[in-house]
Amino acid sequence: MRLLGRSAVLAAAGALLAGCAGGPGGGGGAISDDKIVLAVLTDQSGVYADLSGKNAVEAVKMAVDDFKAKYGDELVTENIEVIGADHQNKPEVANSKAQELYDRQKADLILDVPTSSAALAVANVAKTKKKIFIDVGAATTELTGEQCNKYTFHYGYNSYMLAHGTASSLTKDGAKNWYLVYPDYAFGQDMEKTFRASIEEAGGKVVESDPTPFPNDNFSTFLLKAPDLDPKPQVLGAMQAGGDLVNLVKQYNEYKLRDKGVDLAVGLMFLTDIHSLGPDAMAGTRFTDFWYWNADENNRAWADKFHAKTGTRPTAVHAADYSAALQYLEAVQRGGTDKADEVVAQLEGHKVDDIFTETGTIRAEDHLLVHDAYLAEVKPSSEVKEPWDYEKIVTTIPAAEAFQQPDPACKL
Repeated sequence: MRLLGRSAVLAAAGALLAGCAGGPGGGGGAISDDKIVLAVLTDQSGVYADLSGKNAVEAVKMAVDDFKAKYGDELVTENIEVIGADHQNKPEVANSKAQELYDRQKADLILDVPTSSAALAVANVAKTKKKIFIDVGAATTELTGEQCNKYTFHYGYNSYMLAHGTASSLTKDGAKNWYLVYPDYAFGQDMEKTFRASIEEAGGKVVESDPTPFPNDNFSTFLLKAPDLDPKPQVLGAMQAGGDLVNLVKQYNEYKLRDKGVDLAVGLMFLTDIHSLGPDAMAGTRFTDFWYWNADENNRAWADKFHAKTGTRPTAVHAADYSAALQYLEAVQRGGTDKADEVVAQLEGHKVDDIFTETGTIRAEDHLLVHDAYLAEVKPSSEVKEPWDYEKIVTTIPAAEAFQQPDPACKL
């Protein structure tokens, strides 16, 4: 056995002490179990599987790879694990999965969670367990409103941003009468409320609004009544998302509602929805987006890496998942610990500048990531020059206008 010299012994001791102190961040806390576990709780087989799903796990893995490449030997810990779970778009399943992820699988962070009712369930678990949750896939403003809590962050978009971009602009452009159809759960109810407020604020009127089952594959009852409402709506505002939206748009086109004078506006649409339908099915439809893969060279370069891993182009949710995971890891690095309270302190008020946004701020008051958004329009196939390039950005909505002011009901 070779004996270590004095300098080697001192170096080893110094390394041990540095590890006990939490590494280069110097926050005075250690990494629990010398491991960081990032859990992506998502819809792996339902209506949101394409826009989020298993590829959200890949986006988070890309964040881990880039984080490790950036810090190299200066990492707080090299042991970072990414795991995935399916909540099936059911709040009760999301609740039990979140508890399992935090308790049994020792997750330090839960990410993604499309479906607002599921996200609210996970937020409650995060609050109880005092563990961090960064939601990306849900739209409800309740996550930063009455149901906000110290350990929950909302990343990407919410229903206010969607309504402020789409409903306000179309109403101001002359679409005064609207018929809203929305999925009958937390997301849809919140979307109906925020769209109605934006339409009325812009001088328009909601002629009627109807809740629809979720999930649903038959919207004929609602679509067929639209042209016969009095007054006749100029716009059908569809608040569905994912697979439900695809089904609704197919039936909207089958019934030729546009030919009957009822245009279509979409509350929430993703790149994968346009791909499933084909651009001509949605050509000219305007919607609010919060990231687009081909908007600039930086986005495209990251999207090329994503495509190499998954065979598809990333949605805005995938990019936001990447950013959320990366910013969490950066917060751990800065603080030198994965202790939840200290990571929260590192995230609050932090400026975000990465491939997802160069204008982001995580508001300390309510943990909402505020950033620029975009009013987008679907290109007709004649303008599509390469696969997946289906959008053109009409205008940028500055961060200060895109999101609501902090809700006084939020008490962190």
